[in-house]
Amino acid sequence: MSESRTIKPVKGKPILSQSDMDEGLTEDVMLLGIDLGTSRSSVVSLSGIRKTIDSYVGYPKDAVSRKMLKTDILYGKAALDNRLALELYRPLEKGVIKGTFDGEGGTPDEEKKNLQAAKELIKHLVDLVNPGRDQLIYGVVGVPAQATGKNKTAILEATKEIFDSVMIVSEPFTVAYGMERMSDVVVIDIGAGTTDLCRMHGTVPGPDDEISFTIAGDAIDQKLHDLIKARYPKAQLTINMCKNFKEQYGYVSDTKDKIEVIIPVEGKPTPHDITGEMKQACEILVDPIVEGVTKLISTFNPEFQERLRNNVLLAGGGGQMRGLNKRVEDGLLAIGGAKVTVVDEPVYAGANGALQLAVDMPGEYWQQLR
Repeated sequence: MSESRTIKPVKGKPILSQSDMDEGLTEDVMLLGIDLGTSRSSVVSLSGIRKTIDSYVGYPKDAVSRKMLKTDILYGKAALDNRLALELYRPLEKGVIKGTFDGEGGTPDEEKKNLQAAKELIKHLVDLVNPGRDQLIYGVVGVPAQATGKNKTAILEATKEIFDSVMIVSEPFTVAYGMERMSDVVVIDIGAGTTDLCRMHGTVPGPDDEISFTIAGDAIDQKLHDLIKARYPKAQLTINMCKNFKEQYGYVSDTKDKIEVIIPVEGKPTPHDITGEMKQACEILVDPIVEGVTKLISTFNPEFQERLRNNVLLAGGGGQMRGLNKRVEDGLLAIGGAKVTVVDEPVYAGANGALQLAVDMPGEYWQQLR
């Protein structure tokens, strides 16, 4: 790294001022926004490149798998597709590095391996946006709304050898910030590991403004698996198959469309009707979201509650579920009704907002790593 570079976080000033950009200093520093997700992770850069990958990292099991794969490490869909030949890691759980979620610690060896896999995943995300060899890298990383100090410390540890400076921020906050909806809005960010709610009122949200719970995409997958197995005991079914079914057909609306999927039975591809099971599984999201939004609105300044009710945003992969906005609206009729809309880019909304924070935030918000 060049010793002549002087770009660094300065109190009261953003990393790059408009004059810095005009003078071409973007060649010396790369600003990134990252939505580090349990199931998928997204990265966007100031240069305009953006990528999304499945949050998997895999290492060949033995010499045979290494010869077949011709690599020492695979990421994303490639890792998932070759998982039988790999030691496969999904290093994030409930939106944080596995083993760091409160009350759920693994063995020291498991935590170490997941931390290493998380480092590899973050490094790969950075590599996907093609940083220059000598560029300084400043990244904003989104985490669940109520991630603890331990969770954030683990994320910082995973970024130490990759970033020169980093910010760890709430994922729903990054969604709101990127959309410039920083006041009188409630954001619902539905990922695989957590569902995060955040109310915005023109300042950085505090603990009372955020709610996070673990009924999210993974919980739906497990529920769908259990329901299908209960109805079709002979079905040869995996959680990953259920995840794919959910992503293709997930709904909570009153649609009459039949959902029929192919699931092997004793090795034979067999059609199965999972219409009712799909809706029942997806519906586990509705009540917790309604309860969370109700709490955030009802405990807010009464003069501004109506504004919040009319500005509820659904983001994240789960936000795209058919009929979810209407079901949440119906559930909020008890407090006067609400207007719930889906953000334009659910997959990239968090990473877009994280990048905008990287552009705007002054030096005192950054954690220097080198």
